[in-house]
Amino acid sequence: MNSNVNETPEKPTQRTVFFVSDATAITAETLANAVLAQFHGLKYLRYRMPFVNTEEKAKAAALRINEVGKENGVRPIVFSTLVAGSLASTFNEYCNAFVIELFRSFVGPLERELGVPSDHSVGKSHEIGDQERYNRRIDAINYTLAHDDGQTNKGLEDADVVLVGVSRSGKTPTSLYLAMQYGIKAANYPLIPEDFERGELPPALENCKDKIFGLSISPKRLSEIRGERRPNSKYASIENCEYEVEEAQRMMDREGIKYLSSTSKSIEEISATILLELKINIDPHMSM
Repeated sequence: MNSNVNETPEKPTQRTVFFVSDATAITAETLANAVLAQFHGLKYLRYRMPFVNTEEKAKAAALRINEVGKENGVRPIVFSTLVAGSLASTFNEYCNAFVIELFRSFVGPLERELGVPSDHSVGKSHEIGDQERYNRRIDAINYTLAHDDGQTNKGLEDADVVLVGVSRSGKTPTSLYLAMQYGIKAANYPLIPEDFERGELPPALENCKDKIFGLSISPKRLSEIRGERRPNSKYASIENCEYEVEEAQRMMDREGIKYLSSTSKSIEEISATILLELKINIDPHMSM
């Protein structure tokens, strides 16, 4: 008798994941990644399937997913934000995968709670339904681009937040994320050796201290990032990075500026912390 007959087969350490949507698939991917992050030790091959907005496309998407499942020998995982009933029904009829319908989990209970039916409209979450909010985001992006890396001091009083820190500490990507995601006007201003020698914040920032938030970073990581841009330079040397980071932190401590290290934090985490600390779009009655 074969001694391996009753052994439990090994579970695959890599799974294929599809994000299926009738629009951009951004919502499906964002929610799915948050869930998948809870399962450590697994690797995922991720595929986005946007604009599945007809029954023909829904069937084609399902059949393609089935093919991948046969090729890999394990059924794919699908995160779907298909809203229209006909699309979801067609997709589910043909798809031989583990399908998680993200919107259907919430729409039904909300219909009962609100007492009104949902629209079940294709692409609803990404249409320009609130023109004022959309315009605010565009204005914020334009403002942030114009005030990147201290390009101009004009209009700093209009900023919602001013990020400071040494060069390459993550100010630009964080500023753009705040603008694009939340409609926040985010300026960013570099702290340079001349500021440390003078022992004061740049004069342009004196009148907006209540809006300033600092980003720091580990000298080792900073040296690596700068080395990719300017290898073997004093700018990227570990000694210079240690000096700049230490002086920047000393300045922020002296000025009473809140800051955090961007070394091991995502842009999402950094942005959420900034919004909370500066009480931007936060319920004033919430206490932390």
